[in-house]
Amino acid sequence: MKILKSAVIAFSLATAIGSFSTAALAESDPGRISYKPIDVINGIKDRIAAAETAINNGGDEAEVVGLIKKASDFTKELNANDKVARETDKVRKHLKAAVASAKSANMQEAKEHLNAAKETTDGLKKLL
Repeated sequence: MKILKSAVIAFSLATAIGSFSTAALAESDPGRISYKPIDVINGIKDRIAAAETAINNGGDEAEVVGLIKKASDFTKELNANDKVARETDKVRKHLKAAVASAKSANMQEAKEHLNAAKETTDGLKKLL
């Protein structure tokens, strides 16, 4: 009887603990802001637009590289699913190529990579 009583208590305790969803109770790191996926996509597009504006206004390469890196860093905030992650990697590759072009003072090529990154970012909305 004691064994049965202990087994029932252990089973009910395990069931009670397992009934709470860990995803529902999960929190981000202290001091970190969590964004909705659509907000991240819009933020990436805004940062790419800022970099394009700097190129159009004749900004120096250090300024343009800094703006592109901000966009690239912000892509890391996008957490949705595997398809979105693969497309986000494509955006990062275009942004990395844009940084390399901007460092070599080839702003036209950097602008082309930024346009490709923007088009790929627009495609992310369809995957959500």
